[in-house]
Amino acid sequence: MTKTVDFYYDYISPASYLAWTQLIDICKCSNATINYKPMLLGGVFKAHTSNSPVIIPAKWEWMKADFIRYAKYYGIRYQLNPHFIFSTINAMRGAIWALENNQIEAYNQAMFTAAWVDGKDISDKNVLIDILDEAGINSASALKAMAHPEMKSALIQSTEKAVKLGVFGAPSMIVDGEMFFGQDRLIWVERALSK
Repeated sequence: MTKTVDFYYDYISPASYLAWTQLIDICKCSNATINYKPMLLGGVFKAHTSNSPVIIPAKWEWMKADFIRYAKYYGIRYQLNPHFIFSTINAMRGAIWALENNQIEAYNQAMFTAAWVDGKDISDKNVLIDILDEAGINSASALKAMAHPEMKSALIQSTEKAVKLGVFGAPSMIVDGEMFFGQDRLIWVERALSK
C-alpha cells in the first residue's frame, strides 16, 4: 500500500524550502506520495500565541548559518531572501488554487525557487505575475483566484485544520498519523515511510 506524506508548508519558511528539495526524492525512493498542505505560518503562530524564531536575535543568527550548512549538505542552491520577512498570503492562496488545478508541483517549484534561490519579493503581485508567466502558469487566472473570497476562506480553513492537527510550525510532515517537525527531521520521515 502506498504511503502518503502530508506536507504542511509556507513559502516564507526557508526550512520548508530545504525540506521540499529533499522530500520529492525521499518519496520517490519510498514509492510514497506527497499530499501538499499549504498554510499560512503567521496564522499558525497566532493560533498558538507564539512568535517566529526570527524575533530572538541569537537564535535567528544560528538558524541562518544552519540553513546554509544544510543547503551545502544537500547540494542545493540557496540564499537568504533580501526581502525577508515578506508576505506570502497571495502566494499561499495561489498554492490552494494550484492544488485545485493540478499544477501544485510546478507552482511550488516556481515559488520556492523565486523565494530562496532567486531572492525575489513574492509579496509583490507584479513579481508574482513574472514568476508564474516564466513557469508557464496562467498568471491571470492565479491572481484572480488569489483575490477571490473562496480562496481566502480556503487558506484560512487549511491553516485552521493544520493547527487542529497539532502543527505549530513549518515544515511539518505527517506520516501514518505521526508528525515530524523541521527539515532536519527528514530521516524520521524516511523511516516512517519504510515501515
